[in-house]
Amino acid sequence: MVLDSLSNSAKYNCLHPAFEKAFDFIKNTDLSTLKPGMNVIDGDKLFVNYASCTTKTAEEAKIETHNEYIDIQVAIEQTEYIGYTPTCDLKEPTGPYNADSDITFFNDKAQTMLTMNPGQFTIFWPEDGHQPAIGEGSWKKLIVKVKL
Repeated sequence: MVLDSLSNSAKYNCLHPAFEKAFDFIKNTDLSTLKPGMNVIDGDKLFVNYASCTTKTAEEAKIETHNEYIDIQVAIEQTEYIGYTPTCDLKEPTGPYNADSDITFFNDKAQTMLTMNPGQFTIFWPEDGHQPAIGEGSWKKLIVKVKL
């Protein structure tokens, strides 16, 4: 799991061949022209979900994991709180893995709470259970999906 400023994103390009392209998209796209929902960058290897999020409380939000994709999440408008627990410590799935959506949800409680401010990003690998969209109000965010 990584939490850092977008100004430091080049330091992470070595971690995956698609990260440089992903961060270039994040930093150089005029969000006013971006359509809500899925925006394809490189087929199923790299795409962006431009989402309007309705926040949840920590009690309402579920921890999630992904098997096929890495998440790069970017705060755009306001601070977001994200729970974190290593996947190996998650014991309470709400159901089976959904291959179509590449997601498993868990009832476990987060071990750590992260604060992601506008201009920051997080990276979550399959080893990283994350509980996004905790906060107040609603806002927009980018969720970049990078195929493993």
